[in-house]
Amino acid sequence: MPRFAANLSMMYTEHDFPDRFAAASADGFEAVEYLFPYAYDATGLRRRLDDHGLRQVLFNAPPGAWDSGERGLAALPGREAELRSGTDRALEYAAALGCPRVHVMAGLVRPDATPAELAEHRDTYLANLAWAAERAAGVGVDILIEPINGRDMPGYFLNRQAEAHAVVQDVGAANLKVQLDLYHCQIVEGDLTTTLRRDLPTGRVGHLQVAGVPDRHEPDRGELNIRHLFGVIDDLGFDGWIGCEYRPRAGTSEGLDWLRNQR
Repeated sequence: MPRFAANLSMMYTEHDFPDRFAAASADGFEAVEYLFPYAYDATGLRRRLDDHGLRQVLFNAPPGAWDSGERGLAALPGREAELRSGTDRALEYAAALGCPRVHVMAGLVRPDATPAELAEHRDTYLANLAWAAERAAGVGVDILIEPINGRDMPGYFLNRQAEAHAVVQDVGAANLKVQLDLYHCQIVEGDLTTTLRRDLPTGRVGHLQVAGVPDRHEPDRGELNIRHLFGVIDDLGFDGWIGCEYRPRAGTSEGLDWLRNQR
């Protein structure tokens, strides 16, 4: 059966962030993910994980000035020093939390960027990811990249699965992998069953995420047939985690019938 990780940035927001670990554990989750850990001391976060028998399976590297609208740095020429500093900080947290993967966000590009400018963005992206993957390999961490839909995040550099897999292949690092979010993929290109059957066997997918489409509520709300999709994932032998990156319609625990039914 697929293994599910609660996303504590979106789920259990009825609790203060430090209390979400206990709430997720009480509902039977064995793992968690979230956007960023940096507002909290790593030792304290590790204590929360250990106290509640949880594993940390994913978080993001620093994305630049998030509150000002930045969404990553890896594809932005001229921000290399900040990207490297942020990656090192993320890897320090990964070591403290026992987290095996870190998502490095690409960043936003102007809608009127010329082909030459887009090529420069991609060259910067490849170089930064190669550096980050080499750095992360030394401490046993995978670097992930994620295609994100342009409705939720206009201007994000990476939108489609084929683009992400081409980047991974071009960089050629064994620990650089794709984060396949079924919510984003359905909005951008659909055809999820074929995508899963095509991409999971390659070994280039390091993490999955799920949410209902189109409103990003519970995954059984909306147009996805999650029982079918989870069956496909199971049949393909994916042994990683599926992050539950959705906004509950009401209380988080009250909306977990989909998970109880899956179990």
